[in-house]
Amino acid sequence: MQSQSGSTLRGWWRPGQGGKGAVILLHGVRSSRLGMLERAKFLSREGFGVLLFDFQAHGESSGAHITLGKLESQDATAAVAFIREHAPGEKLGVIGTSLGAASALLAEPALPVDAMVLETSYPSLQQAVENRFAIRFGQPGKWLAPLLTCQLRPRLGFGVDALRPIDRVPSLKMPKLFIAGADDQHTTASESKELFVAAAEPKEFWLVEGAAHVDMRAFNREEYEKRLLAFLILHLKSGGQ
Repeated sequence: MQSQSGSTLRGWWRPGQGGKGAVILLHGVRSSRLGMLERAKFLSREGFGVLLFDFQAHGESSGAHITLGKLESQDATAAVAFIREHAPGEKLGVIGTSLGAASALLAEPALPVDAMVLETSYPSLQQAVENRFAIRFGQPGKWLAPLLTCQLRPRLGFGVDALRPIDRVPSLKMPKLFIAGADDQHTTASESKELFVAAAEPKEFWLVEGAAHVDMRAFNREEYEKRLLAFLILHLKSGGQ
């Protein structure tokens, strides 16, 4: 796939059963489509069409810099266009984890999809950076965050204010399932709830007890697959339930 990010994206597309819908899988930072492979297998077994690919500057896709959602959101847009071409008439969902979730929310214009599953998305990059410094250096580490965020504009051409999914969710009207870890220190439970509260209806929220910033499917596979399947069938199956 060619993306407006300027990158050639590498991925895998597996068609599904007609009328079941199709799902795009968006991986996390410094990961690749391989990190979404088990989700893809599960969804394919259930009859969904599945597209998984590497974001720009990840895996086998081209790209010079990871941009924490800025260019990756354009990759998400390219993936939607690919599905619309290869699975015309199918309802379309997105499952994004961390960077993937943020990229889905940051797309401009909004992704024309029928449902989103958003796992551990940061509400704003500023908060995400502060949390990571606090994990490493303690709470005073948050004061060091500007040392990193001030480098964005000279290095990548945009500032931290361009990466605020919380400003985007009030305008997204498709059904959304937010998933967060109760023990996550990278994107705290309170920040995830803040993002959820800001979002437009319809929306659902699942706080996974005991989970940190981890692969939610691997952490609690049975409950994860049960919840996702119910959500995706409801919103992607042609004609509804």
